[in-house]
Amino acid sequence: MQTTILSTIGTSLLTNQINRNDSDEKTWYPKLRDSANLKEAELPNDSEVRLIISILKERAVQKLQNSKIQAIRRASAELNGIYGFYHDDLSAESVQGDFHWLIATDTYQGITTAQIVKDFLLSQGLLVDIYAPGQLSTASSQSFSDGVDALIGWLEENIKPLQENPHATICFNLVGGFKSLQGYLNTIGMFYADEIIYIFEGENSELITIPRLPITVDYEGLSRYKRQLALMAAGATIAMEELQGIPESMIYPTGEPEVMLSLWGQLVWNQCKKQLLSSELLDFPYFDYRNSFKADYKAITSATERLKLQEDLAKVSKLLIESQGDTSVLNPAFNYTRYQGTPKNQKIDHFRVNLSQRVSCEQQDDKLVLRYYGTHNHVEGKEGIRH
Repeated sequence: MQTTILSTIGTSLLTNQINRNDSDEKTWYPKLRDSANLKEAELPNDSEVRLIISILKERAVQKLQNSKIQAIRRASAELNGIYGFYHDDLSAESVQGDFHWLIATDTYQGITTAQIVKDFLLSQGLLVDIYAPGQLSTASSQSFSDGVDALIGWLEENIKPLQENPHATICFNLVGGFKSLQGYLNTIGMFYADEIIYIFEGENSELITIPRLPITVDYEGLSRYKRQLALMAAGATIAMEELQGIPESMIYPTGEPEVMLSLWGQLVWNQCKKQLLSSELLDFPYFDYRNSFKADYKAITSATERLKLQEDLAKVSKLLIESQGDTSVLNPAFNYTRYQGTPKNQKIDHFRVNLSQRVSCEQQDDKLVLRYYGTHNHVEGKEGIRH
């Protein structure tokens, strides 16, 4: 059985290398703390902080290379969790097929620490990579929120598909990392991980494993809001009066009469959107549907394809809401162009859903009338396009 382990990365591996008894290094920790949210480009090349990080990085690398397992575990909370998971044996044959994701903050210190851990795990023959969500830091609540939002999107794209493999296990190693991120990932892990692991502080502390809890989503309760939820997931804001009765934790105030999807709302939506968007065709703003388009939608047998189409329709609708129906905003995001060679010189446009699927449409007043959906050959054949 293959295991994918996500480990949150903090910076204690660096700060643990400070010699607190050296008077010259007594100011190092506060200087690192005060610059913890800076990206590499924000640190001048001659910065003292950059020099301190370089020195501590070299010490950390030497510590990991020249120490026994217990010393390594004391030096790095992240590796403490990984060694604990593998019972101190990283060389076992069953370990070699596992994959490790190191989740770092989008900061110079965070990425530097993650790189040290990555290089060490690579030296042990393990498969490993780093993911640092854009803007993820504690510089501000907005930055942190944007970073966690990016992380949820990444988990949906890269980790959720693994759940469909009965021979795969997903583990969240939350021994290291910042407490603020650990708190979020503890909840997020209940949706994406088979188990979450911690280790209490102290010598020879045992591994604590928390299995996934049987969390269920109230599909019926959310079904009445699926159009609004799809639009908010696409980035739109919705009037609060349209969301009366929805759980307050799923929405986030914007300071205006409209609200947006919260981080927890996005998390819940990711779990239920396939079921809610693979049934009937939703009535999105600025759209009208011809019976031919409805028939093409009804002919789709794949729930995943229906989901993808409705997600893209929500994104197009959101852009049209913002532009008040101006279709110029759809290009280049959806490669919105006019068909040439239409019968009787009709003004028929189309936009892409992906590389192989497209939607033909025409503008009527302030509406975009959707005509056909399907492959290049299907849509052009139905429209009678001549080349």
